[in-house]
Amino acid sequence: MAWTTEQRYKRYENWTTDEINQIKENIEKSPWRTSYHVEPQTGLLNDPNGFSYFNGKWIVFYQNFPFGATHGLKCWVQLESDDLVHFTETGVRVLPDTKLDSHGAYSGSAMQFNDKLFLFYTGNVRDENWVRHPYQIGALLNKEGKVEKIDKVLIEQPKEATDHFRDPQIFNYKGQIYAIVGGQNLDKKGFIKLYKAVENDYINWEEVGDLDFENDNTAYMMECPNLVFIDETPILLYCPQGLSKEVAPYDNIFPNMYKIGQSFDTAKTAIVDPSPLQNLDYGFDCYATQAFNAPDGRVLAVSWLGLPDIAYPSDRFDHQGIFSLVKELTLKKGKLYQYPVQAIQNLRKENKVFTNQAKTKNSYELELEFASDSQTEIVLFADQKQKGFRIRFDIKNGQVTIDRSEVGEQYALEFGTVRRCMIENQTTTASIFIDKSVFEIFINKGEKVFSGRIFPHNDQNGICITEGNPTGTYYELDYGRKVN
Repeated sequence: MAWTTEQRYKRYENWTTDEINQIKENIEKSPWRTSYHVEPQTGLLNDPNGFSYFNGKWIVFYQNFPFGATHGLKCWVQLESDDLVHFTETGVRVLPDTKLDSHGAYSGSAMQFNDKLFLFYTGNVRDENWVRHPYQIGALLNKEGKVEKIDKVLIEQPKEATDHFRDPQIFNYKGQIYAIVGGQNLDKKGFIKLYKAVENDYINWEEVGDLDFENDNTAYMMECPNLVFIDETPILLYCPQGLSKEVAPYDNIFPNMYKIGQSFDTAKTAIVDPSPLQNLDYGFDCYATQAFNAPDGRVLAVSWLGLPDIAYPSDRFDHQGIFSLVKELTLKKGKLYQYPVQAIQNLRKENKVFTNQAKTKNSYELELEFASDSQTEIVLFADQKQKGFRIRFDIKNGQVTIDRSEVGEQYALEFGTVRRCMIENQTTTASIFIDKSVFEIFINKGEKVFSGRIFPHNDQNGICITEGNPTGTYYELDYGRKVN
């Protein structure tokens, strides 16, 4: 359907029971609901928010427009987990119901203070002339699940920023609480602003300055900035909308990128000696990754497998968007690795030697190995004519290529159907997770990653080896109880 602004910003209480039931009935008809990934109960899921540990549980929220597969009046829906794999939805926690977030609870982060979880987010407000006013605001979640909003703006829109100023990320660096916020300056260039919590209190913030990370000044907006530390090495993740492809090549409408610094200098507001800008994910649909330094010492991340301004085949069934698996971030020889948390192995139901299969449940994991100088092609989501999702491991020439042009319903064709990355010519492994309408591929335990969506036809559920002799294991996966 073609959504009007009035429909997208219709107040929640004005949606009738019949309308909501129709949405639920339509979703039930979808052939693409997943088995072990987080999806919205209804409507659109986009950015991961508030990833944290609180009250003995892992907590993450998803931004949600519950009434259809479009961006409209957003809320936050809470999920909790014991193992970062099985998530239980515990309800809507942040509604767009005050004068400071009347047109949407936009993205943000979380941190525990005393016995409550502080939620730091952007309140989206439109005035009578539909001019946007972004407010960096907060709320407190108690252990019983009750939310109390803080009735004041915590960080005002800077005079040198347009109304594109959002996505606060709170973090602790050497005992001091900081936050970064993404924005656009008056010259329509993206930037990131650094703030410091006065006396480490979440109520009072003072500006430190524009973060110096050797910004190339080609992006027009910096969305979803995150700063995490692996053994005190700063990793800056962000989504530079409009980034010049001469700075870093990418094929998606918007990229999710990162830089690795040598250190973080708070006095100079700088990531010291940052690496060149690098692609976080080489697939089709990874965006808005949220990461945090967990209390157990790990750096954990989760991504939205979806992109702004893209229509997906599932839209007609009133659902769009999904979370990636939760990944642990590590550094090895100066390279950033990302790999699913170990508990994902608990989903393994049975295993067998990897080979051709005429039919699967499209819910499995593959652990594959390829010899140096080898050339291999496999087709997943394959039909009887071997049409499907082609993955070519050209180890000899140092390249992995994925191609979704022959699988399922096509979309976003203006951005191409092929993605690739370079690797070294050596023994190479691939961990591949398939879940109905999503794939996640981790090369060499997370040295390179491809993620994305696929919407296969009913007969596309096989596995074919069309070239080479890969070795490995096929694991059927069983989530058990699905959140939705």
